[in-house]
Amino acid sequence: MGKPQDRIERPARFLSAGTVWARLKEHPLARVGPGLITGVADDDPSGIATYSQAGAQFGLGMLWTMPIAYPLMAAIQSMCARIGRVTGKGLAANIKDSFPPSVLRAAVLLLLIANVLNIAADVAAMGEVAELVTGFNRHVMTAFFVVLTLGLQIFIPYHRYVRFLKWLTLSLLAYAAVLFTVHVPWSHVFLQTIRPTFTPNAAAAAMVVGIFGTTISPYLFFWQASEEVENMQVGKSGVATSSLLAEPAAADAELRRIRWDTWSGMLYSDLTAYFIILATAVTLHAAGVTNIDTAAQAANALRPVAGNFAFLLFATGILGVGLVGVPVLAGSGGYALSEAMGWRSGLERKVSEARGFYAVIAVSVLAGSLIQYSPISPMKALFWSAVINGVVAVPLMAVTILLASRQSVMGSFRAGKPIIVLGWLATGLMGTAAVRMFIPD
Repeated sequence: MGKPQDRIERPARFLSAGTVWARLKEHPLARVGPGLITGVADDDPSGIATYSQAGAQFGLGMLWTMPIAYPLMAAIQSMCARIGRVTGKGLAANIKDSFPPSVLRAAVLLLLIANVLNIAADVAAMGEVAELVTGFNRHVMTAFFVVLTLGLQIFIPYHRYVRFLKWLTLSLLAYAAVLFTVHVPWSHVFLQTIRPTFTPNAAAAAMVVGIFGTTISPYLFFWQASEEVENMQVGKSGVATSSLLAEPAAADAELRRIRWDTWSGMLYSDLTAYFIILATAVTLHAAGVTNIDTAAQAANALRPVAGNFAFLLFATGILGVGLVGVPVLAGSGGYALSEAMGWRSGLERKVSEARGFYAVIAVSVLAGSLIQYSPISPMKALFWSAVINGVVAVPLMAVTILLASRQSVMGSFRAGKPIIVLGWLATGLMGTAAVRMFIPD
């Protein structure tokens, strides 16, 4: 039997739970801000369905949309984050202070309706995918995900819950991994990205509308601005921080962080969307499968074409981003209505401290889940969500740009001209897309 000191010197085989948690808190992913979660939420199951249909229907012909979308989506989201951090108030609160009440009421009402419909499509897709993977009834699995997302948002403090969301963002890597399971003609992919060949007919125009509509969505605007405020309340080492208007000395470091966080988060989102279009183009489109209605259908269609492993990767990604996207959809509505009504809000608060805020979250998720039992199909819910988002996005983007460029709102921390120009370009593009939705084919 060895000496006591021999046993002490042997390396521990397992780390304690406290040590593991401490190391996770120090991981670089734990220090990334709201931009990453916002970017991943942009690729929710509804978005995956749109990107999958683009790849299946048009092959490589829609890859060009993502390089164009990237700077536009990043510019708008960076302005939203900047507004929240500079003023210490969410987007709805700033609109309330700077514009007529009718502007705020219309924006919040349309946002809530679109979010509920989007949640309906997302939870239905998650339940369907879970049924494909586990064999359990889709409605049972949908109920499980609804209870899980609500429980995490309502009962777990923000500073802990947000770490869970950040780790879930890794699920997007599944779509890059799919490309390693199939043959990809990379030289042809590159050429199609910079010089696409497709027929610019009504169907192609409608798909471009759908891609940009799901990439630049109003719920992301409210979420990212409010999460900057939420992070201020949590602060570093648990100590709350002030707005940049009240504490300008912190501006350089904080605005630099926002730029890095937002542009990197949107790049992650944009690349993932690119990979989804590419993966479905080289598999489904190449095999003659050109009609995809849901994300779950896209995953299932991959099984006979690319094998079980590709199917499992795609399905895992849908479930992972769904667990990020649904809370962001519900939370953005909670923040918007609470700020509009003057209620206390924030995922860091207890339910007893922000009853209205959590009630909006709960009602949004439960209403979305109940739609699957109504005559409204998830695909119709997704369609109307896209229509409403297309309508509300354009004026809301214009309002965001005006807020970010006003000295009365931002003081000396107004957004720079390049970001403003990109914002107006994005607004013009989304305006064209919104008009296009109402023009018959």
